[in-house]
Amino acid sequence: MLGSQELKESIKITSDNVECPVQGCTQIVPRQRVSFKADDRYKCLRHRIYISPSTFQYEDWTENLLWKEKRDLELLHLVLQSKRESRMARDNSEDAVTWNVFRFLERNSLLESWLKDTTEKDCKDLEVIYWSYSQKEEGVWSLLKTARKEFGEEAKRSSEPDVIIKTGNAIFFIEAKLTSGNVTTPTDANNPKKYQTGGDKWFSKVFRTSYETIAITEKRYELMRFWLLGTWIARQLGLDFYLISLTLAEKQMDIEECFKKHIKDDLGRKLLGTTWENIYRFTSSEGISNDKETMLRFFENKTLGYRKGVLQKAFLIE
Repeated sequence: MLGSQELKESIKITSDNVECPVQGCTQIVPRQRVSFKADDRYKCLRHRIYISPSTFQYEDWTENLLWKEKRDLELLHLVLQSKRESRMARDNSEDAVTWNVFRFLERNSLLESWLKDTTEKDCKDLEVIYWSYSQKEEGVWSLLKTARKEFGEEAKRSSEPDVIIKTGNAIFFIEAKLTSGNVTTPTDANNPKKYQTGGDKWFSKVFRTSYETIAITEKRYELMRFWLLGTWIARQLGLDFYLISLTLAEKQMDIEECFKKHIKDDLGRKLLGTTWENIYRFTSSEGISNDKETMLRFFENKTLGYRKGVLQKAFLIE
């Protein structure tokens, strides 16, 4: 995996060409425009990456992964069969960062303590569901599938939290953002599906304001869907529900202030915001684990491509 220690601090970009971002490499490729293409014209043959002025993509997407033991790759291949779309190969891939970080926490039995640190909730008997794939059920988590149907979602355009953690007393939906944010709107504003009517009008039981206000005017469509489906699933199981918005520190907004005004929360339902940098600090403070140094180096060296030719570090790590 290439990071700040292996990449040039700045790259030369002309109207026609871009140089390979890897230190010591002099290869130049034609400049990509409009959309990224994993085409051999734009590939550095030495480092097997496709290059654009702002980012690069690995020819072998597993080069973007920290954990490549048989058990990890077998699980990830199963996850990707259920995941609606995969973007694991790109340097600035949100999916790859999410997998690397949460698989680390799961591999090292740190999810319980991370949830306690983040939510102040004691949890036991954890099941981790990546992008809707249930390891116990060996397929799309049945309760999520039921909730999607209940609220009129089509399988190809359905709600898919990045990570769901089911415990003995709560369900956690974790929506991880890297370069993107929580401002989202429906593709078709005239098709609210069954969000307002499904679940015996569950919408009115968990929201204070209207669908149009939340999804269209204030552009919190994705958060609305996760809160709606997550609280409904938790109600079916008699469990508490937490929606956790995970972002970069520099993009962290007051998620509770901007979204909490729309929701009916109580002791059994809670919205929280946290950052990737908080996970780094949590990892630093934990005792010795098999993968700790690898994980810390990842946070410290991770990049998010180039902006006007200058390398961008992913995380604000002091």
